[in-house]
Amino acid sequence: FRISMLFGLGLAITSALVGCFLGAIQGFFGGMTDLLGQRMTEIWGSMPRLYLLMILSSFLAPAQLMNWQHYLILFGILNLTAWMGMSTFMRAEFLKARNLEYVKAAKALGASNFIIMLRHILPNSLTPIVTFLPFNITAGILALVSLDYLGFGVKYPAPSLGELLSQGKENLHATWILLPTFIVLS
Repeated sequence: FRISMLFGLGLAITSALVGCFLGAIQGFFGGMTDLLGQRMTEIWGSMPRLYLLMILSSFLAPAQLMNWQHYLILFGILNLTAWMGMSTFMRAEFLKARNLEYVKAAKALGASNFIIMLRHILPNSLTPIVTFLPFNITAGILALVSLDYLGFGVKYPAPSLGELLSQGKENLHATWILLPTFIVLS
């Protein structure tokens, strides 16, 4: 459970950082930057996430790696798709805020785009991050559990909720394996 929580929390934080950065760039500058960024995000988001994760995991995580190396590779693979939702919300917040009076005043005072984005717009646009962080943590945990359950995650000797679910499915008479894992995930 500790490994899954740390993995989910780390995934949520990095996806929020990447999503905030990309969404802020798209929303603040608008125009072609926004249009190209949105089309690339839509193309990347149209790929089936679980299949993509399974394919990349099977190629990039061979069995002879150590447990922490498996977790790092899975962390990187899951970060490829985890940022898209946050990017969309931050883009909308920056699009809305870039034409407000305090941003125009900062531009009139000669503040750079980076300072305007960091000091003025970002603190007023943190609502999506705070709102969706618990959901992103849960999504990260469930993605790791799904990959582990299907056999594309961390290999057997490593502790994993997905491995416990797999063992519980094989031994349905052993409710002490399946029931606590199901309760923890619920």
